[in-house]
Amino acid sequence: MGGLGLANSNDESLRALNFILEAWEEASESGIRPQLVAYAAIYTALSDLVASYGEDEVAKLMVSLGTRVQAGEFTLRRATQQ
Repeated sequence: MGGLGLANSNDESLRALNFILEAWEEASESGIRPQLVAYAAIYTALSDLVASYGEDEVAKLMVSLGTRVQAGEFTLRRATQQ
C-alpha cells in the first residue's frame, strides 16, 4: 500500500493520515470515484465528531471550516494568473 509510508511513525496524526490515504488509494484502485470517497470520509468524520462532542460543537467547527476553505487552507494546487 502507498500512503505516505508513515505507518510506523511516532506521530499519531501522521499515522492516522497515512491510514486514510491508504484507504483512499485502495478505493481509487477499486474504481470508486474520489468524490464519493470524500463524501464518505466527511460523513464518517462528522458522525464520529458528533458522537464525541455533540451537534452544537460540530456545527461551530463547520462554520469555521467555511472560512478556512475560502482562505485556501485546503487547496493543494493554486492556479497562477497569466
